[in-house]
Amino acid sequence: MTMIVNPLYELIAQGEHQQQDFKFCINDSRKIARSLVAFANTDGGRLLIGVKDNGKIVGVKTDEEFYMVEAAANTFSQPKIDFEYQHWEAEGKIVLEISVKPSKEKPHYAQNDEKKWMPYIRRNDENILANKVLVDAWKIQRNKKGLLFKYDEPRKKLVEYLSANETITLSKFSRIAHISRLAAGKILAEFLSIGCIDINLEREPVVYYLSNDFDLDKLT
Repeated sequence: MTMIVNPLYELIAQGEHQQQDFKFCINDSRKIARSLVAFANTDGGRLLIGVKDNGKIVGVKTDEEFYMVEAAANTFSQPKIDFEYQHWEAEGKIVLEISVKPSKEKPHYAQNDEKKWMPYIRRNDENILANKVLVDAWKIQRNKKGLLFKYDEPRKKLVEYLSANETITLSKFSRIAHISRLAAGKILAEFLSIGCIDINLEREPVVYYLSNDFDLDKLT
């Protein structure tokens, strides 16, 4: 005899991770906007609303929760976030699933309590702020004119340093290349936009390192 398992239980069993977040309830559309923006700016993901952090199903008042998600996506996110939804029924309760795809329009911003627009990304099971370098890299990727890349001395110094050292900070790069922090940030954004380096926003200060796909021949 084959037992059919409710797909919702399979989703919950995964726990919270880079592409999944549990929400017990929604009482603030701005906080939900933060999650939607983080998913859109990263790899996409889903919210399971009506599920506690420990995976316990508590259910939602579907209409009320849905309208708050709409406000989060349309009013408190910029640009607006497209999402899909469906209802799951389990244990006599309704769980609302909100799915967001990776966006081609990033950076997306969420409005905080001070009405400032902030860019977020998803890292593991947390939403964290993106820094200016990463935001600038997204803007370069969106630029239809493309990137005019010049492999000059400061850029060579960046590659040489990262070939010999695991990571570099913005300040360190500015010093070794003898350029301003603004110029250093622009170069790091360029390297991020073409996938030559990666960023670790969990470190303080933020660090940059050569990506696994780095190929020096593509730069020279």
